[in-house]
Amino acid sequence: MRLGVDFGTTTTAIAFVDRGNYPVVSFVNNQDDTVDFIPSVLALDGDRLVYGFDAQDAARDGAPHLRSFKRLLSDQSVTDTSTLRLGNHSIPIIDALTGFLTYVAHQLRTNSSVATVPESEPLEALVGVPAHAWSAQRFLTLEAFRRAGWDVLAMVNEPSAAGFEYTHRHAGTLNSKRTAILVYDLGGGTFDASIVSATGTLHEVMGSRGLNMVGGDDFDTVLATLLASAAGTDSGRLGDASWERLLEDCRAAKENLSPSTKFITVPVDSVPITITVADFYDACTPLVEATMGAMEPLLVRDEAGESKLGGDIAGLYVVGGGSQLPLVARALRSRFGRRVHRSPHTAASTAIGLAIGADPDAAYTVREQLSRGVGVFREREAGSFISFDTLLEPNTELAPGETLTLKRRYRAAHNIGYFRFVEYSSFDEAGVPRGDLQPYGEVIFPFDRSLRGTDIDLAAMPVVRTEDGPLIEESYIVDENGMVTVEIADVEDGFTVSCPLGRR
Repeated sequence: MRLGVDFGTTTTAIAFVDRGNYPVVSFVNNQDDTVDFIPSVLALDGDRLVYGFDAQDAARDGAPHLRSFKRLLSDQSVTDTSTLRLGNHSIPIIDALTGFLTYVAHQLRTNSSVATVPESEPLEALVGVPAHAWSAQRFLTLEAFRRAGWDVLAMVNEPSAAGFEYTHRHAGTLNSKRTAILVYDLGGGTFDASIVSATGTLHEVMGSRGLNMVGGDDFDTVLATLLASAAGTDSGRLGDASWERLLEDCRAAKENLSPSTKFITVPVDSVPITITVADFYDACTPLVEATMGAMEPLLVRDEAGESKLGGDIAGLYVVGGGSQLPLVARALRSRFGRRVHRSPHTAASTAIGLAIGADPDAAYTVREQLSRGVGVFREREAGSFISFDTLLEPNTELAPGETLTLKRRYRAAHNIGYFRFVEYSSFDEAGVPRGDLQPYGEVIFPFDRSLRGTDIDLAAMPVVRTEDGPLIEESYIVDENGMVTVEIADVEDGFTVSCPLGRR
């Protein structure tokens, strides 16, 4: 069975390929209600880690739990060895992800609208990932799916997948003049925007921007803070358990808002508290403005200097669970007018798009771009100063299903090479990386052949200039999922060091 899987911050949605249709998979929760998602929650039931519907029930009973745990992956410091804290347990993040995705696969086979899938039939999935995901997040996501038994066809940036759904649903808006889509993807924990050029079934990402720590969860926190203030209390005085319960109630109240709703009533410590929707929207407006600000580089300027949608944009497509808040579409339509289209399946749009991409008969492909650049800090002049070299610029194009390889050769001028790799979002006129900067890996290469195969601590060795150093070749291999492996080789004797960047 071919599927599109959107592992989301608050919920996980799945769509499947069914003879040119892409229905969303439904599940039966523990209260016998039919829903179109699995909650992205984990909890401790005693010493046992439970997931999804079981974790949701355990959380209601007061068990230590973690909602929106995918948001941990957006932290720049996360690596494949990172852990999370739950109760008195320290759990490797990769184990938590693998356990959750194993649970999702089991629910799919036993408790869903496609529960007739036999165990012998592989679950072939196109998997979504935030466009601005760090490489460590991409690796952890891909590795967890594979460990959980999924056959991952590829990873696709979530806004790109939503672009597939737009083309499938709104093909009539695309013409010879308007050939692109601007996808506005506000999820539970992240915001991404991408311009996607669409020529038939070939899509090409022309640019992406995003915010790793803005999403629907933040609207829940705003609402909980307003209600607590109206009740004369705050998160500290309520305590962790009451605050978590308030956040959950606020999430439910937010999701039930309609454009005509005037008041919101939620219990705070068992006492019903009411605030106006207008006050809630006023408090949330800076978050919506932050998303539009992040999207600004994807817009064009008119003669008066005002930013607007480019003339080639057929539509601004609003997707993601966080965009269900009526304020979001209202603010976007006020700014951009009639070209704003809201997906009828905002929380499942990405999953549907991924299923379309997984369908060989639909034949959709996308040329992605690196959302961040890759560079290296090197020692110069016997270690007297450090320079920065750009290896891969942001927005480097990746061909579908292919790897990109860059090589460089030089004669080594030092005894040891220190390579400190980083991911970055931008650089200044002098070529120095700016903005968010993430360590991406370190390689120490012994250019001096006498230092190879010994117990010498290369990190403690001084860097000195040498004469007649070996011929060195650096190779940077970018796979179809945007993950980079570096290989540094002595061309003349074959000694090679290989390191997958973004992992330890």
